[in-house]
Amino acid sequence: MRLALLAAVAGVAVLGACSNQPKYEFAEGACYFVATPDNAPPRLQKIADDQPQLEQCAARLEEMRLRFLRMGGSNQEIAGAYQGRFIFIDREGVKIGKSLTGSRFFSMARTGDGRLAIPGAIQRDETGRPVAVAAEPAAK
Repeated sequence: MRLALLAAVAGVAVLGACSNQPKYEFAEGACYFVATPDNAPPRLQKIADDQPQLEQCAARLEEMRLRFLRMGGSNQEIAGAYQGRFIFIDREGVKIGKSLTGSRFFSMARTGDGRLAIPGAIQRDETGRPVAVAAEPAAK
């Protein structure tokens, strides 16, 4: 019984070591863009330092995505990384994953006017579509 358990543990360790996922070094508070050059493994490019939370990194990546679109780009999706988590931004919102190819978990949704918000903060109409709600401007 012990021999079978030991063999199973060793097999899992060997499979984990053979993972073809690239290994990355993440600096504390640094936000990265995941560049995917043709026929080369993905690489990280630092775009911001001193980001206190993953959501701020997602905001920097969203700014970058919108800048590319305004310059005539057509890519609606962008990927980034923050402290060991990967961030995926598209038309629907923000998803988070532990790897570039693994499962992704929904983190932030788009409001009716395109802004990003945590899902519980989004007001919806009777059909379930997001409704843009802006605060009244302050009187001067």
